[in-house]
Amino acid sequence: MIGRARHGVLLVVLCGLLFQGAFAQIDKAEPPYWWVGFQQKKVQLLLHGKDLGRYELRLEHPTVKILEVHRAKSLNYLFVDLFIGPDTEAGELVFELKAPGKRKRKWKYELKTRKTEATKIEGFDSSDVLYLITPDRFVNANPGNDRVAGMLEQGVNRQDDYARHGGDIAGIIQALPYLEQMGFTALWSSPLLENNMPEQSYHGYAITDYYKVDPRFGELKDYVELAEACQERGIKLIMDQVANHCGRHHWWMKDLPFEDWVNQQDRFEAGLPLSNSNHRRTTHQDPYASQADRQGMTKGWFVEAMPDLNQENPLLAEYLIQNSIWWIETLQLGGIRQDTYPYPDKEFMSVWAGRILQEYPDFSIVGEEWSYNPLLVGYWQEGAKNADGYHSNLPSTMDFPMQKALTEALVEEERWDRGLIKLYEGLANDFYYPNPKALMLFSDNHDMDRIATQLKEDPDLVRMALAFLLISPRIPQLYYGTEILMQNSAKPGDHGLIRTDFPGGWQGDAISAIEGKGLTQEQRKTQDYLKRLLQFRKNAPVIHKGGTTHFAPEKGTYVLFRHYQDEVVLLILNKNETPTEISLDRFDEMKLQGRSYLDVIGQTQGEFGDRLLLSPKSATILHFKS
Repeated sequence: MIGRARHGVLLVVLCGLLFQGAFAQIDKAEPPYWWVGFQQKKVQLLLHGKDLGRYELRLEHPTVKILEVHRAKSLNYLFVDLFIGPDTEAGELVFELKAPGKRKRKWKYELKTRKTEATKIEGFDSSDVLYLITPDRFVNANPGNDRVAGMLEQGVNRQDDYARHGGDIAGIIQALPYLEQMGFTALWSSPLLENNMPEQSYHGYAITDYYKVDPRFGELKDYVELAEACQERGIKLIMDQVANHCGRHHWWMKDLPFEDWVNQQDRFEAGLPLSNSNHRRTTHQDPYASQADRQGMTKGWFVEAMPDLNQENPLLAEYLIQNSIWWIETLQLGGIRQDTYPYPDKEFMSVWAGRILQEYPDFSIVGEEWSYNPLLVGYWQEGAKNADGYHSNLPSTMDFPMQKALTEALVEEERWDRGLIKLYEGLANDFYYPNPKALMLFSDNHDMDRIATQLKEDPDLVRMALAFLLISPRIPQLYYGTEILMQNSAKPGDHGLIRTDFPGGWQGDAISAIEGKGLTQEQRKTQDYLKRLLQFRKNAPVIHKGGTTHFAPEKGTYVLFRHYQDEVVLLILNKNETPTEISLDRFDEMKLQGRSYLDVIGQTQGEFGDRLLLSPKSATILHFKS
C-alpha cells in the first residue's frame, strides 16, 4: 500500500507483514552511489539484506522523493525508485527503515557532484586507434594480488593457458607510456570486474559482481587511477561490458529476486538441464524465422557457466542501464564495447544505447556482431533502413566481414574472384552501411587466431594487413602483441594460447616488447613499422575524415586513395614476390603527375612520374598535396 504523508513525505507500507528477527542489514546497495544533474531524473536502487522486504522505507527531503518501492519475490530485496529533482544538491540522503514492532533505523545514501559536463565526455572515432588487451595476460606489476583470499580460483600458473597468469591494473598503468610512444589513442581492456568463478576466471566475461573490480586486478581506486592516467596521456579508456549474461557464481544466483531474473530460471532452480543459445543470429532479421528459433537464440544460455539475463524484466533492464551509466561517470570513459550484442533482447539494447547517448551525446558504443554477412552487421548500426523498422541507437559495430576479407585477400592466390578483389568488393559494400567510417575494423582479437597465424606467419603480409587497417575508412583496432608478430600457430583456435602472455610483462622475462629486448629482426621491423604508421595517422585528418577512392586490383596490386581538402594518402598493396612496376596512367583522375610525395614508412621523398616501382610483398604509403 502506498500513501502520501504530510509535508510531501512518501511512506511505503509493505503489506503490513509481521517481522520476526533482528534488524535487517543492507549488505548490497546498487548503484553504491549516484549523481545529481542527469537528464534522467529517476534512479532505481537495488537493496539487498536479510528480510529487507518486510520493511517500510521513508525519506524526508525537499527535492528527492520516493516514487515507488518494488517488493520482490525474495523477501531479501527492495527496489526503490527515487526522483532526483533538478535543484537537488550533492550530499547524503537519510532513509528511515522500520518494521512493525521494531525500532526505527537509519540508512544513508550518497549523491555526488558530477566530475565534468556530459558534453565533455567524447567517445572514440575514426581518428583513434584502439589497442585491445587481455589484462590477466598483459603486465603483472603487483604480484601481491596474484592470490586473494575468498576467490574460488586461487593463485597463478603461467604454464596453464587457461589458468590465471597475474596481469593487473597496475601493470596496465605501467605500460601506458609504451602505448603512447607507439601512437595508440584508445585502450580497450577485456572486463576487469569480478569473475569469482572456480575455473577460467582470467578472461573476465563471467561477471559475478557488476559494481566490483576483481581484486586480482586491483580495486576501484586502481581502475579510477588507470582512467585518469589514460586521460593524462590522451588515451581514451574503453570498457568491455556484458549485458547478455553473468557468471554462474554471481552473488544473486543464490537468491534471485524474481522468478524471471534469468532465462530458464525454473529449470535452473530445479536443477534440470539447461539449453544453450542456438546462436542463430539471423533470427533477428529473418522474416521467416520460427518463434522457436527466435526464442532459442535469445533465451538460451551462452554457455553453461554463464546464466542468460532476462532483459524483459523491467527492473533488471534498469539495473543494466544504470550500471553502464555509473561506470561511464565514475571512470569518465571514452567508450563501451558491448559483448555478444545480438544475444540480449534487442528492444532492450535499443533503449540501453539510447539512454546512454541521452546522457552523453558524443559517446561511442561498439557492438559485437560476429557475422561475415554485411547485411547482418549493418542492421545493428543506427540509421539502417531496416525492413522491420528497428532502430538500434548503436553508433558502431565490429566489422567482421572486412576482417575476413582482409585475411583472405592476402593469403589467397590471385584470381578474378579471389585475392585482393575481396578488399575491393568488401569496401564496395559500404553503400549499405549508414556510417561506414564508424565501423570498427580489427586485425584480430581475443576470440580468433592471431593475425600472424591467419597470415601463415608471413611478416610481410602482416605489415600489409596493418597498412590497410590503418589507412582504410574505419576505426582500427589491434590486439596486444600484434606489433611483435605474436601467434598461436601451435594450436589454431585455442583461446588460451591466443591470449598468451605479453613478453616483458613479468619480471624475469627474457623477451620484452616494451623494452625492445630479445626481439627478432622481423619483430623489431614490424614494431617500428607500426609505430611509424601510428604516429603518422595520429596527425592525419586525411585519414580521420577523408573520402576514399579505390581502383580494382590488377596484376597482384590494389590501389586506394584517401583525400581530404588538399591532402592525399596513397596506399598500394603489392602481393607479387618480385619488384613490380605499375603505370600511373590509370590513375589520371587523381592528378599525380609531377607532384612531390613523402614515403610515410621510409621517410624518403620523391616525385610522381609515369610509372612507380613497388617493392615485393609490400604496402606503399605515400603522402602528398593535391
